[in-house]
Amino acid sequence: MSVADGPMGDGVRVIAIDGPAGSGKSTVARQLAERLGLEYLDTGAMYRSVAFAAMAREVDLADSDAIVEIARNSDIHIDDTSVVVDGVDATTQIRGPEVTRSVSTVAAISGVREVLRVRQRAWAVERGGGVLEGRDIGTVVFPDAELKVYLSASAAVRAERRAGEVSALDYETVAADLAARDAADSTRQHDPLTQAPDAVHIDTTDLTVDQVVDELIARLG
Repeated sequence: MSVADGPMGDGVRVIAIDGPAGSGKSTVARQLAERLGLEYLDTGAMYRSVAFAAMAREVDLADSDAIVEIARNSDIHIDDTSVVVDGVDATTQIRGPEVTRSVSTVAAISGVREVLRVRQRAWAVERGGGVLEGRDIGTVVFPDAELKVYLSASAAVRAERRAGEVSALDYETVAADLAARDAADSTRQHDPLTQAPDAVHIDTTDLTVDQVVDELIARLG
């Protein structure tokens, strides 16, 4: 089974964490990966990187064919501390308001999802597994992951968390952007945000990161 055609090969240990923005995916996934001795991948950063590359080239986001080509040809390097796109350090820019408001459009393009899905599977296979977080990891990218997790939180808490991360935006703006992103992600035609039937659902509203990670470690035995 090839990386492109199938989710995983033997010896590949994947933990899939999905959920909407502000639910705690990145923080939980990073800490869980560290506890398990696995590498971590923020797949959302890949979609943001494609949006960033398209905007840098002044390509119309409505031109889906052009965006797919950008996804296919862009050199995207993501590690625990930085994101480099075509040789440019885009770590800060991909989290800015312009990319944030454009990424749902990019993520809705089926060809982009196909290209990045292959990259995500290859990343895990090359490392023997990892903790991957996103919006379709447990449902599409790795449906046979060892553990599938769906994180959620109240809309107010999610907005507070995001507002704290993006100092240029106020709470009301962030809340409105999150609502729009939720609607776009959950209703898109291709690989919408949804909870896998066998995923562990954890509401992080009133939980600390350590509490969430401890529960996941316990479920892994």
